[in-house]
Amino acid sequence: MTAELVRGQNHTLPQTRLEIRVSAGTPVVAGATLGDERGTVHGVEWIAHPGSPQLPGLEVSKQAAADHRLAVDLDAVPAAVHRVTVLLALPMEAGGPVRFGAVAAPFVAVTGLDGTEIATFTLTGLDAESAVAALELYRRQGAWKVRAVGQGYAGGLAAMLADQGVTAAAELARSIHEAVARGLARSVAPPPPRTPEGDRVRQSAPAGDPAPAATPQADPEPSRPAAVTGPTTAPGSSSATGPINYAHPRRQAAAPPPPPPTAPPAEPGRPARPVAGDATGWSMEERLYNQVWGMFEDLARTTAAYRSAVDFAESRMDQELDRALSDPRNRIGGAGDRAREAARAKRDELTARAREALDRDLAQLAAESAVVEPALPAAFAGWDNPVWHAYRVPMELPMALRIGDLHLPESTGLRIPLLVRLPLERGIWVDSGRTASEAAASTDTDRLRRLATENAVAHAARLLAVHPAHEFSVHVIDPAGSAVVALAPLVNSGVLAGPPAAGAGGVASVLARLTRRVDLVQMAIRAGATDSLPPDLDTAEQLLIVNDFPHGFDDRAVTQLRYLADEGPSVGVHLLMVADREDASAYGPVLDPLWRSLLRITPVADDHLADPWVGHAWTYEPLRTPPGSRVLEQVLAQVAAARRTGRRP
Repeated sequence: MTAELVRGQNHTLPQTRLEIRVSAGTPVVAGATLGDERGTVHGVEWIAHPGSPQLPGLEVSKQAAADHRLAVDLDAVPAAVHRVTVLLALPMEAGGPVRFGAVAAPFVAVTGLDGTEIATFTLTGLDAESAVAALELYRRQGAWKVRAVGQGYAGGLAAMLADQGVTAAAELARSIHEAVARGLARSVAPPPPRTPEGDRVRQSAPAGDPAPAATPQADPEPSRPAAVTGPTTAPGSSSATGPINYAHPRRQAAAPPPPPPTAPPAEPGRPARPVAGDATGWSMEERLYNQVWGMFEDLARTTAAYRSAVDFAESRMDQELDRALSDPRNRIGGAGDRAREAARAKRDELTARAREALDRDLAQLAAESAVVEPALPAAFAGWDNPVWHAYRVPMELPMALRIGDLHLPESTGLRIPLLVRLPLERGIWVDSGRTASEAAASTDTDRLRRLATENAVAHAARLLAVHPAHEFSVHVIDPAGSAVVALAPLVNSGVLAGPPAAGAGGVASVLARLTRRVDLVQMAIRAGATDSLPPDLDTAEQLLIVNDFPHGFDDRAVTQLRYLADEGPSVGVHLLMVADREDASAYGPVLDPLWRSLLRITPVADDHLADPWVGHAWTYEPLRTPPGSRVLEQVLAQVAAARRTGRRP
């Protein structure tokens, strides 16, 4: 059965040799890009277009045409390729359309070599865009899937290529349009008509007609933001005549190795069993990091697909009701009631099918989470993970640190670790204000401030724990001494660089010392004289915990704090602030850049972390130590012992 996709939905590909058929009703340029796990295109040799129509496992049309057939052999694409994105663009010809909103909605079909449709997608909702990423084929746990993308670009082909990481995108787009202008448009046979289940005239589909949600799977493959910085293999060359040779004479196997084949083979008709480390990477740590981010994006996309399907079902019901009730004959008797019942029944059916797909995807993600969580290293693990009982001070800095968990309303039981890269690229602000969320508003002010300070202490402890001994220093500013109890684990263990600074004098002293460090390191880097730093300068990463801001801060201190927030991260000085923005309202917009420069988290659950990628508001859950556990104190004791001995305990 053909899967009729809507934007964001996915479908498993039953085979790897495919045709992608495009019907646009007007001449368009068709091309494709090869991307890595993050969707990044690593050069012009990863792009198939009319001027260079062949790549390993991929061939596109040589001219602009109203209909295209793209040949794809996914078994033949290079191992470093994880995505094949199909691109459409309007040619830059005089008198031709300049935006997709002025032409019929393009129709794309993924078919087998025999013409059997596997999945289809009508690109509705386009307006000022002159280029669009229509769909993408991607790897997911060893299998290939197709996703309906429909991402348009008003900036044209250049903007679309630049969004995929192509350098000199404008020059490449210009050369593609020049190659199209030199050729003559050719047309190919249109896609075969649909089976007798229903006829469809593809070229005449109106631009605003929504595609029906049939039975696509909503199991998304994320654009996993891998932290791989090594070189990747470039696609090979191919011959224009005879059998295609997919081998490159100078090909180097420099891409990250694929995950080890430790997963048992899946039973026919069942998804593959999840395995910890099922992602590419040079080490298990990197594979787990990529897998966690993949789970995050899986959940984001499958939830977006579910919400889109529900919205479509509601919209379809409203349209059917409007059509039924617009006929005066249906307003009398039972015809109107029957129309309403039929429309609601169809809505309920579509919603139920979307929920079934979502539940299936959530079950697979939950199974993956169940095997990934126990395998996480200490830096990625929660405080309740047994890995902390075997903790030893590390010799190397990990690539990321867990600072909390994320979840969505559709799956409150599924928690995704929130990982931030190390070294920190921005400071952290623990919001102690009661106006932050409903949960904060219902919490007593004193308790909320205590939770915020305890949360900051826990983050500082984790940062100390994941850094090698003597490579991370923590300073504390507590002007009124209101955090004595919460700071006790840090103070009693002896891991602080000095006693918590109190009063205006203490605030000024700490800020002056850290500001001096930032200035000296910046000057040394600019002058290329990092070996000339004063011997008394602590070159370790520095963390400044500021409690109860802005109490104890004068105008000079506020200026220094803003300077540290802006300039500190690049030279290893980071802020961890515990503050209520309302307390600093007297400064007005002066402090707006400070708040924007910090990553805001909360001491209680709050859905404030926005996801502009798919429009979700994620609920953040802070990490907490298990009740009665002394894991935090034990970890800090080991850090302090390692600092005293100068070696791993």
